[in-house]
Amino acid sequence: MSDSARRILLGRVIGAFGVRGEVKLDSFTEPRAQILRYQPWILRDARGGERELSGVRARETAKGLVARFPDVDDRDAAEALRGCEVFVPRSALPPPAEGEFYWVDLEGLQVLTLEGVSLGTVSHLFPTGANDVVVVRGGRDGRERMIPFVRPDFVREIDFQAGTMTVDWDPEF
Repeated sequence: MSDSARRILLGRVIGAFGVRGEVKLDSFTEPRAQILRYQPWILRDARGGERELSGVRARETAKGLVARFPDVDDRDAAEALRGCEVFVPRSALPPPAEGEFYWVDLEGLQVLTLEGVSLGTVSHLFPTGANDVVVVRGGRDGRERMIPFVRPDFVREIDFQAGTMTVDWDPEF
């Protein structure tokens, strides 16, 4: 998928805040307020409905971001946004530094063992307390594998040109 078509999930509305239409916003950016730099947003509700949103303002509190969306003026309207996800096109993000990458850039890479056995493709990654995990689906056996994203112990090489990730992983595991 091209960068212009690929979307990145940057946050989620987690509820209303107060009575004036503000919302609590769970930002996945670091620092949290960085999410505001990537407007316009694509706001997706639980039913898959989408709309573009610009002009969001926010303030940081001890518990997270409190945001004001245009045309949301009361608690009921804010509460109706609970669960909406905030996406931006991948192309809106700055290029990663040398040797770094965004997780979304790993999705779709073919995963090969050191011996060249295909384990499938990267579905997604998720964080855990100890380390991140890469989820690999497919391969000749159709299994789903969860491989610790620990470099260089398990993830040996990432080659975006070739579209591959080489891992030190037993295909039977």
